[in-house]
Amino acid sequence: MTVQTASRSALRDLINLLEEIDERWAGPEWNLHSPEDVAAAHRSLMHVLEGGLATMFENDVAYPQFRRIVTPWRKFTGDNGDAIYFDAPVSADYEYRVRGQINGAVYVSITVEMGTEDGSMASKTAGVINDTQFDVDANGWFELRLGGEPAERNWLPLPEGASRITTRHYFEHKQCGAGDPALEPALYIDAINPERAPAVPNDQSIAEGIKRVAGFVRSRTLGMPPMANVEKQPAFVALTPNQFPKPVVPGDFGLSAFDAHYSMAPYYLEPHQALVITGRWPICRFGSLDLWTRHQQTYDYCNRTVSLNRAQTQLEPDGSFKMILAHEDPGLPNWIDTEGRVLGLMFWRFFLVEGEVETPQAEVVELASLR
Repeated sequence: MTVQTASRSALRDLINLLEEIDERWAGPEWNLHSPEDVAAAHRSLMHVLEGGLATMFENDVAYPQFRRIVTPWRKFTGDNGDAIYFDAPVSADYEYRVRGQINGAVYVSITVEMGTEDGSMASKTAGVINDTQFDVDANGWFELRLGGEPAERNWLPLPEGASRITTRHYFEHKQCGAGDPALEPALYIDAINPERAPAVPNDQSIAEGIKRVAGFVRSRTLGMPPMANVEKQPAFVALTPNQFPKPVVPGDFGLSAFDAHYSMAPYYLEPHQALVITGRWPICRFGSLDLWTRHQQTYDYCNRTVSLNRAQTQLEPDGSFKMILAHEDPGLPNWIDTEGRVLGLMFWRFFLVEGEVETPQAEVVELASLR
């Protein structure tokens, strides 16, 4: 006779969820109609499942650990080829000490997320501290306190409902930083006086871990309606192909950074076409354009030029840029490789902007005309 446990029940629920995702999310209900579309959905699902197992299954707010969120082989929810992200569970019931390395990043921050207790995607960004607000020693190390008594520097409050923190390290190198193992920063987090011993895994805690994994997977699949079906998009998101909205600060939108300006639009290019993108980099700490699949996964930044940051961009004599999005190399500077994907997403990020951000302009041309 099969032994019935809470963990077995949670596992069955996870298996049923995966079947539902396969039947609904990887199909026409989410505007996926071709074998290639379905295969891409399954790849995305495997990445999301790995992300849930890596970051959500084992969780203890009294004894948290930083886990890397996305990697070159685990991508979801709009990663970036120049950024390394970590997260850790927290609670307003505790005070924490965070130590870490800048490791040459041009921008470093920690944001407080809410609504992640059950593994779901953050519902709100509740606070942020960046490297202009904390002290960094000569060797690139910093130490912060989260929660507890307020302080003028090196401190970030944890409001009621805070459940997770996300760290961001952005790099502007010729090689994409997320694909360089040497750039992965050292990060440590400890609860100050946790007042209890670490929990020993048991049936209930294992079941809760499986449920968090399921919540993580559900929120990033069935919980994410197709872009075309969303009545109200954030101001930085456009639905019209090949046309960027004005870059704006996202506010407290879940998983967003208060310090950033964002702009996102889909592209659509036939094999014989190219998209010429012109504009100027603003005065900022970091700026880049990344390509994503419709499932918000970056393209292969380890082996192809599928994004451009400021250090990778060759400027025109007047300081402007001209980027070329195309399926084949046009033989000109600033080519961004679409990997032959006719449809994809383009996402701009600008951090700690001074002044206005000029909206990049885009024009579809014949690829042959560029040669």
